[in-house]
Amino acid sequence: MLCADMVEVRWRDRSGKEQRATAILEDISASGACLQLELPIPQGVEIQWESPGQRFEGYVRYCVYREIGYFAGVEFDASFKWSKKAFEPDHLLDPQSLVGKK
Repeated sequence: MLCADMVEVRWRDRSGKEQRATAILEDISASGACLQLELPIPQGVEIQWESPGQRFEGYVRYCVYREIGYFAGVEFDASFKWSKKAFEPDHLLDPQSLVGKK
């Protein structure tokens, strides 16, 4: 699912200091999400954010720079699955809904 919600993310850097940044939630699925940020987040760190109705926790699997910022892929913890019933971003688009429309 594509989306464009602003979220405040938190993680601990390699020295253990808590870091915070504002990110754009670019897409989300049952197993993970993609965040766009202005700064890189180290691969492998645990990251968290909260949205109305749901707290998100996962691990950064990649963070790459692409023209307009850093994109971080987050894999949710195995015990966690995102559900549209628990939290639906304000700007959510299911690309499947566009298939077959003219």
